[in-house]
Amino acid sequence: MKPSTELFKLIKSLTKSEKRFFKLSSSLQSGEKNYLKIFDYIEKKNEYNESELKLHFKNETFIKHLPSEKNHVYKLILKSLRSYYSEQSVNSILKQDIKNVEILYNKALYRECEKFVSRAKQIAEKHEKFYYWVELINWEKKLLDSAYEAGVFSINLDKLIEEEEIVIAKLRNLAEYTVIYSKINLVFRSGGFTRNETERKVVEDIADYHLIKGKNTALSTKAASICYYIKGLCAATNRNYDDSFQFFNRAREILDENPHIKSDTGVRYVMTLFHLLRCYIDNKEFDQAKNLISDIRALQYNKGFKSVDISVRIFANSYNQELVMLHAKGEFQKSVALIPKIEKKQEIYKGKVSKEMELILTYNKAYSCFGIGDFKRALLYLNDVLNDNEQKLRQDIYSFARLFNLVIHYELGNYEFLEYVVKSTNRYLNKQARNYEIENACIKQIRKLSKTPVEVNRIEIFKSLNNDIHTLLKDHNEQVVLEYFNIEAWVKSKIQKLSFEKVIQDSIKE
Repeated sequence: MKPSTELFKLIKSLTKSEKRFFKLSSSLQSGEKNYLKIFDYIEKKNEYNESELKLHFKNETFIKHLPSEKNHVYKLILKSLRSYYSEQSVNSILKQDIKNVEILYNKALYRECEKFVSRAKQIAEKHEKFYYWVELINWEKKLLDSAYEAGVFSINLDKLIEEEEIVIAKLRNLAEYTVIYSKINLVFRSGGFTRNETERKVVEDIADYHLIKGKNTALSTKAASICYYIKGLCAATNRNYDDSFQFFNRAREILDENPHIKSDTGVRYVMTLFHLLRCYIDNKEFDQAKNLISDIRALQYNKGFKSVDISVRIFANSYNQELVMLHAKGEFQKSVALIPKIEKKQEIYKGKVSKEMELILTYNKAYSCFGIGDFKRALLYLNDVLNDNEQKLRQDIYSFARLFNLVIHYELGNYEFLEYVVKSTNRYLNKQARNYEIENACIKQIRKLSKTPVEVNRIEIFKSLNNDIHTLLKDHNEQVVLEYFNIEAWVKSKIQKLSFEKVIQDSIKE
């Protein structure tokens, strides 16, 4: 059985201040501290090797029961982190206050207990923590019983029950929006965009749901922000960027107007900005896009946005979108120049960047290299995408990567190999639930190109493909291919005998 690396990962995730706090907490305890020996040893290592650890501590008694010692260290670190962050998040403060309420109540210190309940309720209301709010109302009911027993009847029970009903209604309302969000997010995460009529029907049903379509259906600020976020995602999956921008911008406004809610929903706020960024890029508003990238990266220094999770999201998404922006502008030299910086940061965040983000980053690196004509390097990156066996996540990337793969092999002159690749690509795409005719048209013409040795005849095939593409791109659904690879610009570059980069730059000028 492979030794667990959970302790190693936890220790390596700690910041300098978190490590310092852990050691200060440990120094308050007396006696021998075997857990500190293990902590110090692991902290200095770049990779975890349990055999080396056992050898290092072979003369120590605790090595005989290493698994339990490791578990002890793990729990102590988590306990230290709980203390370290006890006053840094609303959830932690409310949990701590509710524990204090319970302690004071059990000691029959009811007046002191009331003070904690009152203060905690104000925090729960301000930050829309409905679950804690309901729990605090339950404590108020208990205190009410104690007051009645003491002969105090000044508190209005009916008012308390009415408040509880309102809070529960808000909690249910928010929960329902969260379920709807999960449904649209599944469509987006699995395919990026709607790929067929079935998926379009799912999105249509969500957009038509009474809580999404109706007015004033959201009972709280959090629910309202999720509502507009869902509307934005519905529009984005259908590549309706005008509506998508309006909805995401409204979600942003709601959160900006409520900074306490904004800092408590940091991930959604950051993702809202990334969707707005995508709209700017699609509309070729590159100055606004560049400014928004800077604003997003600056967020990680603000209160509520300092977690590793948010930092990783900001890194991966901002660099992905920056690459996409440079591709759209035809500035492939700049996008390639970014790759070393991206890979250095990937090493820093190793194991923390989501598979989806790693996948998109790798694809965009391949596209960057293709743009400057470095086809061998582009193929190396693209092979990392194609060799992945993921069956559910972002099938849009895997599908269009296969079309892009054919183009790269054509550019490399691998004409004999192309025959095999075309067959395997057809087999793969025929198994996918998608209805893009542009893929079939491109595969058909690339197959012809691989069998045509004369340059003049190839130009004719490219002209034919150009006509097919021009006709198919009139269909809004077919335009999705341009999100992944500007096949239109590539074909024109072959006909006009210009670089791919130059054709895109000229189209931007036009």
